[in-house]
Amino acid sequence: QVQPVESGGGLVQPGGSLRLSCAASGRIFSINAMGWYRQAPGKARELVASITRNHNTYYADFVKGRFTISRDNAKNTVYLQMNNLRPEDTAVYYCNYPDRVAILGYDYWGQGTQVTVSS
Repeated sequence: QVQPVESGGGLVQPGGSLRLSCAASGRIFSINAMGWYRQAPGKARELVASITRNHNTYYADFVKGRFTISRDNAKNTVYLQMNNLRPEDTAVYYCNYPDRVAILGYDYWGQGTQVTVSS
């Protein structure tokens, strides 16, 4: 199963910024919405933001006004610009296809990229 590849995570102080990137398969990327998910230790994976092929966006309440999702269809890449980071944003961040994640039994995830927000 071919999955998107995440990068760009790291250690940042509270209030800092990071930009995550996700490289996807061109054939799949071209017809699918893309989403960023995160999972903190001991917590369930949750949807952070998503974007359709036509650039319509969704944001979870806990990131509105701080994060921006975007996509470059020509590069088959989706980004997550994260500003004003908080310690509670610490998690492994994954990208995936929301339409596939919604399928019962679908459980194909990459390695993700670690984001740690700490002073």
